[in-house]
Amino acid sequence: MVMFLLTRREKNTIIVQNRTTEGGRTMYFCDEHRGITRYYEILKSSVCEKYQLRQMEYDILMFLYNNPQHNTAADIVRYRKSTKSHVSMSLKVLEEKGLIERRIDKDSKKRVEIYILDSADDIIKDGIRVQKQFAKDMFNGLTDDEIALCKQIFKKICNNAEACIKAANKKVPAEK
Repeated sequence: MVMFLLTRREKNTIIVQNRTTEGGRTMYFCDEHRGITRYYEILKSSVCEKYQLRQMEYDILMFLYNNPQHNTAADIVRYRKSTKSHVSMSLKVLEEKGLIERRIDKDSKKRVEIYILDSADDIIKDGIRVQKQFAKDMFNGLTDDEIALCKQIFKKICNNAEACIKAANKKVPAEK
């Protein structure tokens, strides 16, 4: 028999632990992760408002800046776990605003690469500021060793999630 026990209430999260598995820990992690994500959304909203960008447009610009080797729409979909339609619409808006440019690869005519234009420099600078503030706030009070351990554990969690996504995608047809 599976029994659930309300163990405590923290912040806005109710902690429920499953006595036979560790399901409670999973829900706690998911709820707390939403808080971290929400704080980053609050920080980046100031940049989005200042430059009249949607969050997806901002995220794509920062992704391209931080990952210049992953500069195709397919890369953005794959690594950001975004839908093709949302990425396509956001890229169109960014191109219309003169913030990015798409170029056909010389070696492979099917490959269209995306480049950030100089007109996006101020947005990128503000985005870097936001990212640094976010990291500073999230790692406040942690030692270098604790930060390294946190990154190591989080990488393992992300790898587990990626493996689960791949397994689930084998069962469900991919988006066209």
